[in-house]
Amino acid sequence: MRLAIGSDHAGFRLKSQVLDYLKEELHCEVTDFGCYTEEMVDFPDIAKMVCGAVLEGKADRGIMFCGTGVGAAIACNKIPGIRASVCHDLYTAHQCVEHDDVQVIAMGGQIIGHTVAKELIRLFLDAKFSGGEEFRRRVEKLAQMEQSTNK
Repeated sequence: MRLAIGSDHAGFRLKSQVLDYLKEELHCEVTDFGCYTEEMVDFPDIAKMVCGAVLEGKADRGIMFCGTGVGAAIACNKIPGIRASVCHDLYTAHQCVEHDDVQVIAMGGQIIGHTVAKELIRLFLDAKFSGGEEFRRRVEKLAQMEQSTNK
């Protein structure tokens, strides 16, 4: 799987702690859009690049890390065509894909540790959109809402 990942300064440590896991154990092709140190950066700038890679088909999914995951998820959801979710529990990590066709998850380096993050990522990456009629209908309604607000 091709992944686009990124973090701000508050999520940098967690991102760094899972990077080898993504590459070596999950065998993902990872593009890291930054940041690369704990120096302050603005998460919307990184989210824009991560989501751009997903929308352009250069990545299958995206992962964002910030302090709580909330700001990163908000930033990702501002990008037309992206559905992002904060994931700090096992059920949400797979259900967000199965029911809502989420392409990007966001996690908080100040909220969870790397062991939990690894399990959440594995569940997120293994999950498939169910394609059930009710879920397709709801995802389509989300797309329609997005189109009506972008005019």
